[in-house]
Amino acid sequence: MNIVFMGTPDFAVPSLEAIIAAGHKVSAVFTQSDKPKGRGMKLTPPPVKELALSVGIPVFQPESLKKEVETVAPQIRAMSPDCIVVVAYGKLLPPEILKIPRLGCVNVHGSLLPKYRGAAPIQWTVINGDEYGGVTTMLMAEGMDTGDMLLRKAVKVGENETAAEYYDRLSLVGAELLVETLKRLETGNITPEPQNNGEATLAPMLNKEMSPTDFSRSAKEVCAHINGLSDWPCATAVLDGKKLKLYRAEVAEKSSKGRAGEITDEKKFTVSCGEGSVNILEIQAEGSRRMPSSDYLRGHPIKKGTVLE
Repeated sequence: MNIVFMGTPDFAVPSLEAIIAAGHKVSAVFTQSDKPKGRGMKLTPPPVKELALSVGIPVFQPESLKKEVETVAPQIRAMSPDCIVVVAYGKLLPPEILKIPRLGCVNVHGSLLPKYRGAAPIQWTVINGDEYGGVTTMLMAEGMDTGDMLLRKAVKVGENETAAEYYDRLSLVGAELLVETLKRLETGNITPEPQNNGEATLAPMLNKEMSPTDFSRSAKEVCAHINGLSDWPCATAVLDGKKLKLYRAEVAEKSSKGRAGEITDEKKFTVSCGEGSVNILEIQAEGSRRMPSSDYLRGHPIKKGTVLE
């Protein structure tokens, strides 16, 4: 099959690798612009671009498909793609492009649609404490993640698994599901299923305003908040007037009563919540690196009764 691939972050890399390994021809890759990163703010190409260039696939980086459609649409049309595959591209496809491939545009989405339409489905799965999330392949339509579903696969969220870890696992599941979807789409052995819009929920983009941790909530909710915001924008708390990033937590087996946010076990970094307690497992203090809490506590003892704000 002749494919045009559109994707940007590391989540999309396994999908591109998988369709190449399956023997499909990838005529071009469309990805977002290089972005400044690191302390030196050096322009860095997206992971998908790095892979495409390493295997000799032409790369295009339009700022906006909608604004540049008069240029981009003829480019893609000239490639005569059987299918356009979109995986975490981060840009909307205008109707002029959606209509080009004979088999349509296939998207890999990190949720069991119609649940969690939007930019951050994997993170919201963890934040909301869902037992299961998953991946859906669908035929793209003009609305946001509203197209007919092709294949779905449920994946259980691991105990104390962070959103970043779940994201990596789902990227591999998505790659496998994509290859199966393309195979069945090519042979006509697949039936698109319309989504039930009445069951749709949204997964909006995350932002740093979500970071402060409210320890007055239940331990289960606090744990989901911390693990769901890892690695970005990252849950935070204030310890002795300084911001502390919280990357991983677990619900404590034994709950010690205290004020919300009070450290009740200084050796396990156990924090009392509105209901139950959590153990903070991984943190990053200001001016320091990310590390297990046990490593931090060896060099920075905390008094029992200290309250995280």
